[in-house]
Amino acid sequence: MGKHALSTTEGVPDVLRKDLSSSQMEEKTGNSASVWSFITNHAHTFCRSNSSSNIHCGFRKNMRVRWNAAWRRAIIIDPVRCLQERVSGCHKALSSSTSKQPIWLLGVCYNCSSSEGHASNNEIYKQFETDIHSRIWVTYRRGFQVIMGTNITTDVGWGCMIRSAQMLLAQALICHRFGRSWRRSDVNNTTHSSMRGYLEILQCFGDTPNCPISIHNMVKSGGPYGLVPGSWMGPFAICRTLESLLVTYGRSCLISNNKPAFPIAVHVVAGEAECGRGGAPCICIEAILETCNDFKDIFEEGCGLMLLVPLVLGINKLNQRYLSSLFETFTFPQSLGILGGKPGASTYLVGVQGDQVLYMDPHHTQQTCIISPDNPKADTSTYHCSNLKRMPLRTIDPSLALGFYCRDEEDFKDLCGRAVALERKGNGAPIFTVVQSKDELSIKDSHKVTCPQNESIKDINEAEEGWQIL
Repeated sequence: MGKHALSTTEGVPDVLRKDLSSSQMEEKTGNSASVWSFITNHAHTFCRSNSSSNIHCGFRKNMRVRWNAAWRRAIIIDPVRCLQERVSGCHKALSSSTSKQPIWLLGVCYNCSSSEGHASNNEIYKQFETDIHSRIWVTYRRGFQVIMGTNITTDVGWGCMIRSAQMLLAQALICHRFGRSWRRSDVNNTTHSSMRGYLEILQCFGDTPNCPISIHNMVKSGGPYGLVPGSWMGPFAICRTLESLLVTYGRSCLISNNKPAFPIAVHVVAGEAECGRGGAPCICIEAILETCNDFKDIFEEGCGLMLLVPLVLGINKLNQRYLSSLFETFTFPQSLGILGGKPGASTYLVGVQGDQVLYMDPHHTQQTCIISPDNPKADTSTYHCSNLKRMPLRTIDPSLALGFYCRDEEDFKDLCGRAVALERKGNGAPIFTVVQSKDELSIKDSHKVTCPQNESIKDINEAEEGWQIL
């Protein structure tokens, strides 16, 4: 895994313009000065420009403006600050404590700190920026074909969970076809088949019934789970919708060389929720391997695995005891992120830094765009964004769904090993558990909550309240 955290110029005094221009030239050549050396070198400028002035109330204000301008310019050329800005998607810096923390983005760590060399930080920043820009971004669309049985031609105001799920599935398809290390720039530097494969993935998400993962087909597949055009749906229902959709189109939807569009097995780890009880969902290795074998029969070849784990980790708000476990899932190399966000407003959570969660926001309206693999010059810019947004991890909606992608059985075993380690850290309240066989699953179902010796009855009651029926 590679390692990797991000600005504005305004109100620059005239006396500094020449010096700032030279600093900009230094930045382009990679010889920018550090924050403190910049301010130190230009301190004489502030004093000289005010040496003949009388001391009055305006002097201090003028000095403050000049110092603030110099500080803003200095932090702009700092790659640590640049990385913070790329994460926040706005001109508001992260707290000093957070900005020193590494960023985990879908299983990849970017550790950019002020203690490292300037050139090294610049390189890490570029890698992080490229990674962000390579994730597929799916948003609200307007002007698409009417959804059958309605007069709806836009999903503005109700389709954010569907769009978030499309982003997660797109990430799984990218990982399956190209690997996690794939970058958007790769399609311009490799063979025509790579470009076509990338466009075929984007085509799947076009907003027309002919595209397999269109909002039209998502609505159709989600009908049995309560999905109605114009209404919002929760993480559990969307997980079942994805499962149904991929099974339906696994046989019928073919791409180039008559290969299936979705050679990925889908397994929803719902635990006891579907039978009306609470409790942590349990990854049963035996059951998942059976699911994979069923999909292999469909595809007549090996396939990847997409594991979806819907959770409700609280009643009205997220139970804070689960924060560290949620954070750690982003460090798994199999991570596809989380479907969640704010109450009634889904987003695609893709990373963490300190106490902040980073996300791609589907609440941005764009015109419908249909991509064709036969047009390698197609404009794909509306499917990519350059910024991530952020919010405190503790404020996310307790109803969410984890996603993981495993390329093969060995990758799945690695995920299970990490999940077991995470369960042991749960102190009696894991976000999910792991068992080897269905027999063990039956035994585990009979034990609702375990109580460590150092945990009070009150803590256990809180743990039970944290799990709700999905």
